[in-house]
This record gives sequence, structure tokens and C-alpha cells, in this order.
Amino acid sequence: MITVQNLQLIRGTKCLLRDANLRVHDGQKFGLVGANGSGKTSLFALLKGEIHADAGDVNFPAGWRISSVDQETPSIARSVVDYTIDGDVEYRNLELEKHAAEQAGGDTLAHWHHCYEAIDGYSTLARAAQLLAGLGFDHDAQLKPVSSFSGGWRMRVNLARALLKPSDLLLLDEPTNHLDLEAVVWLERWLKRYAGTLIVISHDREFLDNLVDGIVHFNGETLDSYAGNYSSFERQRGERLMLQQSVFEKQQRQRAHLQSFVDRFRAKATKARQAQSRVKALEKLQAVAPIYAASGFDFKFFEPEELCSPLLSFDKVQAGYGDTTILKHIHLNLLPGSRIALLGRNGAGKSTLVKLLAGVLEPLRGDIARGSQLKVGYFDQQQLDALDLNASPLLHLQRLAENVREQELRNFLGGFGFRGDAVLAPVGPLSGGEKTRLALALLVWQRPNLLLLDEPTNHLDVDMREALIVALQDFPGAVVVVSHDRHLLHTVVDDLYLVAKGEVLPFDGDLDDYQRLQSKQSSKPGEADLSVVSTTDGGAGANAKSPDRQTQKRIEAEFRRKTAPQRKQLVGIETKMTALQAELKVLAEQLADPELYTAKPATELGGLMKKQGEYKNKLELLEEDWLLLQDELEQQACLS
Repeated sequence: MITVQNLQLIRGTKCLLRDANLRVHDGQKFGLVGANGSGKTSLFALLKGEIHADAGDVNFPAGWRISSVDQETPSIARSVVDYTIDGDVEYRNLELEKHAAEQAGGDTLAHWHHCYEAIDGYSTLARAAQLLAGLGFDHDAQLKPVSSFSGGWRMRVNLARALLKPSDLLLLDEPTNHLDLEAVVWLERWLKRYAGTLIVISHDREFLDNLVDGIVHFNGETLDSYAGNYSSFERQRGERLMLQQSVFEKQQRQRAHLQSFVDRFRAKATKARQAQSRVKALEKLQAVAPIYAASGFDFKFFEPEELCSPLLSFDKVQAGYGDTTILKHIHLNLLPGSRIALLGRNGAGKSTLVKLLAGVLEPLRGDIARGSQLKVGYFDQQQLDALDLNASPLLHLQRLAENVREQELRNFLGGFGFRGDAVLAPVGPLSGGEKTRLALALLVWQRPNLLLLDEPTNHLDVDMREALIVALQDFPGAVVVVSHDRHLLHTVVDDLYLVAKGEVLPFDGDLDDYQRLQSKQSSKPGEADLSVVSTTDGGAGANAKSPDRQTQKRIEAEFRRKTAPQRKQLVGIETKMTALQAELKVLAEQLADPELYTAKPATELGGLMKKQGEYKNKLELLEEDWLLLQDELEQQACLS
């Protein structure tokens, strides 16, 4: 168990924590949330022994093995898979001792084999390859030198290295920042099965919702603990904030603003599944409006100076680099109000398509018609590199608005969190989140009517993400976004397009459907990318001749006979899952009792948390068995 008592933590001249207290039980999964610069990463450094407390105590078992993600990766010629395995020092040391043990023989060799088996050494290479595959490295990529990859991919290697290393406490600082949606979903599943104690810093609310059973909020100079996932934390914190009259009044205005979106999309339910998914997400957003009202960010996109329809259209466009074709036969029509998300595995061509839309990349062939009033606002991580590190946020904006009063520019930058002296400080020392906010502010100022956003939420904290979502909902132009932030996609996007097999086609379904298909695909190595079924073509084989009724009945009867054992197993598994879910619901209600954390013995809380962890692990295993059986049934159905 980790106990933090009366902790004081000072960095430079800033007091991050004062008289802070925290208790984390073995096997718990906690999310750390709070504004950038509030002290989350410093708490990690304290747990790792890299810094010391200025006052108070931090205690956890002396023998605990701690694993975390290195922030730097050397540019070395060592292969990706070997570098990943190097993180398991105990395994590498045993490998070095192998030759000497073989030479000595007898008890020495027997002891070596015992130690090797104890750390599961025989499966280390396979586990490393599996981790890397889940994070997007195919077999050939795993054998390439680390130096051949960009910074984002090296961070994935460091993440795999941290996951492979045996640990009792796993500390992850923004692990999803350099991942695509597919890798985020895979990581989420992996971490659910992690048996140790997990503490994760993340601004991805859906990632936290699906993973953690507790939230620690950095609130001023204190640590506030909440039972439950991120949504539960928002509800509880929102209730507290609503007690403050000034926040309540602003919250009411925010609620009315969000209600207009809910009403608008409920009335346009022509695409039932996607529209209803959007409505539900917006209603969820509406319910926690007080938290956004209390945040320090408040901005909106200006009304575009001109709007034309269509803004942009592609007809039989082919894209690529030199003689290499990445995408072909692209048909796309962007109208004012379009809300499109691009899905697809890393390397499928999503960023290539965005660059094509932005005009950064010219088509290899085909016709692109750009509206006469088209004005593109393009954001990707390279926009951060283009900032003048010696210039202030105010000077950056003045270069775009030479004749605008300084006070007006200051007011505008204040909506993005730059206030007082911060508007005059050079950009160089700013954090990644602060630079992202500035890049977005410069984009907003230019009044685009087409927004192209490639991973816009990387480095942004939760409050800024929510401010961006609300601003995007009110934007009258078109939006095309690539993002692993599922909350943003749920609340902003109307249409999904899948980039796969060199094509860009509508995806018939919502984001949850895509995740289910992606999960199935990842469980069948060697198969091609997800297939795309358009809502207009009736699906593959739509015109095939159907068997007569008698033959069909015979086939169905034979299928029922052959699959009776699997279907019986499914019923049994579903019964067990229902019972476990009921038990977990009871446990969640017990863990939500505030007295459990104050008036009752710590052993009672520990027992409940242990039981919850055991039930969750059992449920996860049952869900895997259920999916495997479902796959078997589907395969047999196809053969029938």
C-alpha cells in the first residue's frame, strides 16, 4: 500500500502540495488528474526516488518493483525488440550467467534454470513481440534499429519496455499521447489485466473511464481522492461546484448552450445509430457542465468571413509520394457543417489525406475542386515546431493582427489560458500543452471555414479539451479530425470514414462498432485490415442467390446441432458474467460511501478493493472466453 501523509512538495518558488494525504491499496488502478503544472509528474518523481519531499512522509513496501516510461530514447543501432527486452534487467543478467552455469553444471545449472523459470524467461521474447505488435510494430519493424524511428515511435518502444519489465507498481505519464486509436484500445485492454498497482496520469477521460477505479485530483495544493472512474469523479466534483453561486450561474448558461446542441441533433436523427450516439454523448457532457464552467478556458471559433458550398470536393483522387501511391479513388464532398473523423490503423494514410485536404500535398491524379472562399485552418504537431521560441504569445498574435488593440488581443489570449505576464513571456520554456493552446489560438484568430485537426488534444489537459469540444460544436464550417480521444470523437463527429487498404470509404456504424471490429481483428493475426461496408452498396454478396426455404431450414438445423456445445457454454458464461456484474455493482456502491475512507478501518477498504480487483479479473477472462466462442460460432455460420 502507498501512504502519503502531510506531504509538502515545492519546486522552484512554487508550492505544489501542502499537507496532502493519499492512500492507494495494492492492486488499485488510480488516475491522476489536474491542470498542467499542478504537480502530477513531480509526484511520480517522488515515488521513483528522483526527488525528495520538503515535508511529510511517503511510504510503500521496500521490495516493490517500480516500472515507468523513460522520457528519452537513445538513438542506437540496437533492434527495437532487443532494446525492449533490455528493460528487464533481471532477465538480461540471467542470460549473461547462462554460459557460466552451463560450464559449472550440477546444482549451479539447476539453480539457474529454476531462476529462469521463476521469471518466465522462456516466454520473454514472445511477450516482447506481442507488446510491440499491440503498439503498432509489425515483425519487420521490431527488427529495425531504434535509431530509424521518429520520436513518437520511440516513445512507443519505451512504453513497451515499461510494460514488459516485471513490476508491482506501474507509473504511466500520458501513455496515450503518441498512440493512435487502435493502440489506445489495445493498451487499455492490457492494463485492465495488469495485476499490480497502477497509477496513470492522463487527460483522456474515456481511457480513464474504462480503466481506473479511483481518481486523485490535484486541487490547488491538496490531493482529493474520489472512488470510481472519471465520469463518477466529474459528477461528484460537479455537485460540489454547483454549491458555489457564481459557478452555478455560469453553469446555467452553459447548460442552455449545450441543450441547443442536444435538441438540434435529436431532431436530425436520420442516421439513427450515429446521431443517437452523438445525442447520448452530448447529454453526458451537459450533465457535468459545472466543471467546464469553472475551468480557466473560454473561447469560441469566430464566424467565418465567407462560406461556400461545397467547401472542397474530391473526385477519383489518388495520393502518395513520388512513385508510391498511398490512397486511391478518393471521393469526398465537404459542406459547411460537415463533421468527419478519419479512422484507420497507423500508417494507413490518415495524415496523408489531411495533408491533401490542406493543400500541403498535391494529388498524383484526379480532380480537386476548392471553393472560391475556402480558408483552411490546419493543425498538427508540426505547428508547434513552427512557433518562434523567442517570441511571446502576444507577439505571435500581433504578427497576425497588426492593427488590433493590444487589450483586445490580451482578452482573446486569456480565453486560452494566457493571462497577465504569461502573454509576454517567451514561448521556448512553455510546456507542450501551453504550446498547443497557443497554436490553436493562432488558428482560431484566422477565421477558417474548414478545420483540419490531426491529433489536436495531445498534451492538452481535460479542461482545455472540453473547451475545445464546446467551441467545435458551435463552429459553422466543416471539421475533419484525426484523434485517439474517443470523448472528442463521440461529442463532435457525425460521420466516420475508414482509411484502409488504400481507400477512404464511409464506415457504417458508430465508434463503438469500430472498436469491436478492431478488437476482433487484433485477435486474428495475419488477416487483412478491417473491411468497409458502405451504407449504399448493400454489402458484399448482396445479389447472391439465396437457397430455397427447405434447404435453408436444413442448414439452420444442422448449424444448431453442431454448435449446441458452444451455445451451452455461452449461456453458462453469460450467467456467470451477469452474477459478477451484479457483485461489482454492489461493491461500487459500497466503495462510493465516503465513511469508508474516513470513519471505517483501512482493512475494510482494502478487503473491498481486493475483492473488486478479483471480480474484475474474472469478468475480463470470461469476456475473452465469450468472444472466442462467438468467433467460433461466426466462423461455423460462414462455413454453413
